[in-house]
Amino acid sequence: MTKDQLRDFFVDQGDKAFRGNQVYEWLWQKSAHSFDAMTNISKETRSMLEEHFVINHIKVDQMQRSSDGTIKNAVRLHDGLVVESVLIPTETRTTACVSSQVGCSLDCRFCATARLKRMRNLNPDEIYDQVVAIDNESRLYFNRPLSNIVFMGMGEPLMNYNNVLNAIEKITSPEGLGMSPKRIVVSTSGVPKMIKRMADEKVKFGLAVSLHSAIDEVRTSIMPFNATFPLKDLREALEYWYAQTKSRITYEYVVWSGINDTKEAVDALVKFCKFAPSKVNIIEYNPIDDGEFQQASAKAVEMYQNILEQNGITVTVRRSRGKDIDAACGQLANKQ
Repeated sequence: MTKDQLRDFFVDQGDKAFRGNQVYEWLWQKSAHSFDAMTNISKETRSMLEEHFVINHIKVDQMQRSSDGTIKNAVRLHDGLVVESVLIPTETRTTACVSSQVGCSLDCRFCATARLKRMRNLNPDEIYDQVVAIDNESRLYFNRPLSNIVFMGMGEPLMNYNNVLNAIEKITSPEGLGMSPKRIVVSTSGVPKMIKRMADEKVKFGLAVSLHSAIDEVRTSIMPFNATFPLKDLREALEYWYAQTKSRITYEYVVWSGINDTKEAVDALVKFCKFAPSKVNIIEYNPIDDGEFQQASAKAVEMYQNILEQNGITVTVRRSRGKDIDAACGQLANKQ
């Protein structure tokens, strides 16, 4: 419920409107999981709230800790469904990797999450609560608050557009967690219409695109939905994004043996990067059970790095975290 709805409810009950402000603060700033926790509200009012409402908070069902410090949460939702979220620590920051769907709407062949059918979208509060849970773990285990959020968990965020943006609005609001939108990145496999919509709404958070090939036939073979949203449409949407936001684009890119480890593939990527300011994160591949996709050789990754740098494109080779607990990129699949 919005703050105004809560205020109206109390007025209808013959109480003061400011009670709605108090409840709203308990729900969002203090993340109360029960009405009993709302200690500045009378017991009678708390009992009345209990009769009228329920707080559908998440529950961390299982927490696993990696040898590298990464934490993976199996998060149980109010209807019994489970998603996973990850806390990724470094020496200077802690990042929350949060989910936006139970399962996924898309069909990337290299991703374990894509093999789960999409059961439903997460609500804004369920996304928000994942962030709160990870912030609490960051403070408990690393003695510092959460510093960054990436929407790179289970699901395609832009296929749950309204709920994801509502969650980010709450996360960045002074009445919520008060985090800077500059510390948030939404990662998409590329839904052109929704990228344009974000640009029109002048969002302040960052955009990452899970690209993996700048050659249509190759990309369609590993990400079949590319047949519906081809690179031409994606490029047009990203050009529009940059024109509206002046925010550079991050491309997430895995190099696989025998798929995109050729000079032709790198040259196509360079060309794709040129139309708007961008940077490339080359991500280590994290195998899923059938072994169909294999990490490319170090020589192939080095070729990418050299050619991109020679063309003035910022490139970072990222090592995956949390592989030993299936918490790395592409591995979230509710195995437990």
